[in-house]
Amino acid sequence: MTEPAGVPATAWSAAPRAQPNNRTWMVVLASGFLGLMVDGMDLMFLSYSLPSLIKEFGITKVEAGLLASFTLLGMALGGFIGGWAADRYGRVRVMVWTIILFSVGTAGLSLTQEYWQFAILRFVSALGLGAEYVVSNTLMAEYVPTSRRTTVLGTLQAGWSAGYVVAALLAGAIVPTYGWRPLFAVALAPVMLALFIRQYVPEPPGWQRAAKTAPGTAKSGQWRIVFGTPAQRRIFMLWTLTSCCLQFGNYGVNNWLPTYLVTELNFNFTKMTGYLVGTYTAMIAGKIIAGVLADRFGRRWIFVLGSVGTAICLPVVVLHHAPGNIVALLTAFGFLYGMPYGVNATYMTESFATNVRATAVGAAYNIGRVGAAVAPPLIGLIATSYSIGAGLMVMSGAYLLTGLIPAMFIREKIYDPSAG
Repeated sequence: MTEPAGVPATAWSAAPRAQPNNRTWMVVLASGFLGLMVDGMDLMFLSYSLPSLIKEFGITKVEAGLLASFTLLGMALGGFIGGWAADRYGRVRVMVWTIILFSVGTAGLSLTQEYWQFAILRFVSALGLGAEYVVSNTLMAEYVPTSRRTTVLGTLQAGWSAGYVVAALLAGAIVPTYGWRPLFAVALAPVMLALFIRQYVPEPPGWQRAAKTAPGTAKSGQWRIVFGTPAQRRIFMLWTLTSCCLQFGNYGVNNWLPTYLVTELNFNFTKMTGYLVGTYTAMIAGKIIAGVLADRFGRRWIFVLGSVGTAICLPVVVLHHAPGNIVALLTAFGFLYGMPYGVNATYMTESFATNVRATAVGAAYNIGRVGAAVAPPLIGLIATSYSIGAGLMVMSGAYLLTGLIPAMFIREKIYDPSAG
C-alpha cells in the first residue's frame, strides 16, 4: 500500500514474514481478553458501590462524582506512561506490572477508612487500568496474523464489555449481603493472570526486532519520532481528535443511560438492569462482528458505519421509544455502540510505527479522555434545563464527528504491526 507523503515506507507489502504460531497468539488473546475483562469489572465496581460509599463515608454526591474524575485522571496518566514504557521496556513486562498495580490497588480500597484514602488509592489503581488497556491492545496487534487482526482485536475489546456484565452479577451477589468492601477485594485475583502472562507470553517478534534495529528511539525519545514529520504529526492529531469525540459520546451515554431509563422512561431498577445487560451483550456482539467485517471490507468504513449508525440510533431511541419497541431499540443501539470499539484498536495501531506505536496510541487515546471527562457533567447541565434525553442527543453529534473525521482524513493500514 502506498504511504502518505512524509510517512516512511513500511514492510506491509514486503515479502511474507513468519507469523507467530496459532498457539502463541491464542494464549495472548486469552490473556488479553481476561485482562480487559477485569479492567471493565474494576471500572464498574465503583459505580455499583457509590450508594454504599456515600452512606458509609458521609460524603456528598459531588464528592462521590469526583471519584469518577480521579479514576479518569489516573487512567489518562496511566495510558501515557504505560504506552511510553511499553515502547521502551517491552509490552509483556509493562502489561504484567500494570495488572499487578490495578489489582493490588483496587483490592486495597477494601481497607480504606475515609474518603481521601479511597480517592488517592483509586487514582493510583487507575494508573494501572489506563496503562493495561493501551498495552494489551498493542501487544495483541503485534502478535495476531494480519488477515485476522481486526477480528481478534474486536474479540479482545469484547472483554471490556464482558467485564461490565460480570461486575453487575458480582455486585448483585455481594453488595446487598456483604457490603462494598468484599467486592473490591475480589480484584486481587488477577494477580494470578499477571504471573501466568509473565511465565508464558514472550515479547512479540516485531517489538524485539524494533528494539534491536532502532536503538535511536531511546536516545532521541519517542515523542521526537512521533512528531518527526508533518504527516506523522497530522495522523497523531487526527486520532487524538477522533478519540476525544468517541469517548465524549461513549462515556456520556454510559454514565447517563441507566438514569435515563429509570427517571425519564420510568423503569424500575430491576428492569433497567435487565435492559442494560441486554444492551451490553449486544455491544459484545457488535465488537466481534465489526472485527470480522473490518478484516473483510476494511477498517475505515466499518469504523465509520458503527459511529454514524450510533449517531442515528440515539435520536431514534430518545424520540421514538415505546413499551413495545424499547428492547429492540436498545439492542440495536448496543450493537452499533460496540462497533467503533471493535475496530478502533486495529485502525489506530496500524497508523504508527512499532518503535513508537504504544507511545502514540496511548497518548492519542488518553488525551481523548478529556472528552470522557466533559461529557457526563455536560449532560447533567443540559438535563437541568431540558432533559437527559436532550443531553443524549448531543452525544449523537459527537458520534457523527467520530465517523466523519476518519472517513475524510485517516487512511487505513499505514503500518503493519507484525513487521517490526
